[in-house]
Amino acid sequence: MSNTPGDGPDEQNPFKGTPFEQLFSGLAGGLGGAGAGMPDLSALMSQMQAFMQPHDGPVNWAVVTDTARKVSAQEADPTPSQAQRDAVADAVRLADHWLDEATEFPSGVSTTAAWSRAEWIVETTDVWKRLVEPIAGSAVGALGNALPEEARAMAGPLLGMLGKATGAMVASQVGQGVGALSSEVLGASDIGLPLGPDGKAALLPANVDAFAAELDVSADDVLLYLALREAAHQRLFANAPWLREHLIGAVTAYGQGIEINTAGIEEKLREIDPTNPMAMQSAMEGGLFDLAKSPAQQAALERLEITLALVEGWVDEVVSQATETRMPTAAKLQETVRRRRAAGGPAEDAFAALVGLELRPRRLRDASTLWGSLRTRQGTEARDGVWMHPDLLPTAADLDDPLGFREDAASPESLSDEDFDAGLRELLDGPADPGPDAQPDE
Repeated sequence: MSNTPGDGPDEQNPFKGTPFEQLFSGLAGGLGGAGAGMPDLSALMSQMQAFMQPHDGPVNWAVVTDTARKVSAQEADPTPSQAQRDAVADAVRLADHWLDEATEFPSGVSTTAAWSRAEWIVETTDVWKRLVEPIAGSAVGALGNALPEEARAMAGPLLGMLGKATGAMVASQVGQGVGALSSEVLGASDIGLPLGPDGKAALLPANVDAFAAELDVSADDVLLYLALREAAHQRLFANAPWLREHLIGAVTAYGQGIEINTAGIEEKLREIDPTNPMAMQSAMEGGLFDLAKSPAQQAALERLEITLALVEGWVDEVVSQATETRMPTAAKLQETVRRRRAAGGPAEDAFAALVGLELRPRRLRDASTLWGSLRTRQGTEARDGVWMHPDLLPTAADLDDPLGFREDAASPESLSDEDFDAGLRELLDGPADPGPDAQPDE
């Protein structure tokens, strides 16, 4: 090797000055390179395969579920007994009967279930995939962009391996977040997103019992109240079929705009001992995501927060109406759930830190007031009819004045079917084209 300037090992390494410099220098030494610049790529990939399992897509979902279940298993997670399953089914059945009188929407429940925490993890994985993979894609892209052009050209297939390493990092963190959430969630729709299968109203008896133990309310009332909320969520998602995609689309847009903390990734890569496959696991701990929001990401987050508030506010208002004359403890339970949803718990905080996404309906009270005011002024049909199309939903400005939403609108009962349809078309599509023969306004 020549010792002329510009020909040393540091100068030969195209990864110098990037997040990968320390990792590749260590790998070169570990593979017998003895500081001789770039390591042998085939040997390097063999080494990386030792701590990465093959998987499709940006995230290794086997790692997610395995990590989540290990986190969940840190506390006792008994399989629900047949008595608990029957109790959930009976509570949902009664809840649906009460809701029939509180909303125009028919039942959205096709099956019921009592889940353990591990079952919640498995049953919700399909939706977590859709929510998380845009974030993982951003992480992989950020790593690739951190390399200079000449390094990208030389790295070739190594970038694919790095993409899988990043996917493993994200998978580990998502698994930690989902596992932590499993210790707090009470049902399939508890966080406002439709995480479970369509039409399956599910509660987690172990978590419900823990929640009830902290309240001065009977366990039967707690179970029934939570069943009412779960059944109300199922009705809304079943009768506003666009809503599921609307919410998931907002989370996807948020994830696609997320900014990855490449400095944090660099620090993690520097901590990896390439001769110790277990070092990758310890490097995966902690958050990867820079919580500073881009304008597009902020807009997606606001859209998500408003829609979550509207969903939770509608459920809050409908359950309040259904329990008004039937459950004396409902007001106390309503306030408890409102505070819980608005403030979030430790697991929700951990999830937000790990994945960079908060799932809190901060304006739940305003939304509940808006829906209740609309029902009082125009009836249940008008309140529920707003969910016919996303363009009809209240905005952030409407939540600033919840008592004034659609204050000037005529009630549905005072309109003919033709007038109602025409008004709806104009609201969604804008005023009709007056045509070429129309006279301009004087």
